[in-house]
Amino acid sequence: MYFHKVKNQDNFFEKVYQVARLIPFGRVTSYGAIAKYLGAARSARMVGWAMNNSGNQEPQVPAHRVVNRKGILTGKHHFDGTNLMQQLLESEGIVVVENQIQDFENIFWDPINELS
Repeated sequence: MYFHKVKNQDNFFEKVYQVARLIPFGRVTSYGAIAKYLGAARSARMVGWAMNNSGNQEPQVPAHRVVNRKGILTGKHHFDGTNLMQQLLESEGIVVVENQIQDFENIFWDPINELS
């Protein structure tokens, strides 16, 4: 596992935040991909909880870049405003139609492939 940027810490949420901070501008990943990378493949929901609680983290966590496995903005209701998550993604050049990321396969960032 890749731990020279993601330090081995006890707090699962902090590990999630460390991985999420590495998602490049204009790319997205899924809750499950982060969980699998962290060796907790069945913990996608926990990654979601971490994203929901990431608003006060420093440095900031780009939680808008984490979506479900189909590219759907399932966490959008946790952002201020009605379309903030979508607006943040679109500001990075990502096309979203009816709460779903278009061309998802090509902008998907898999931490297992990218950080290993």
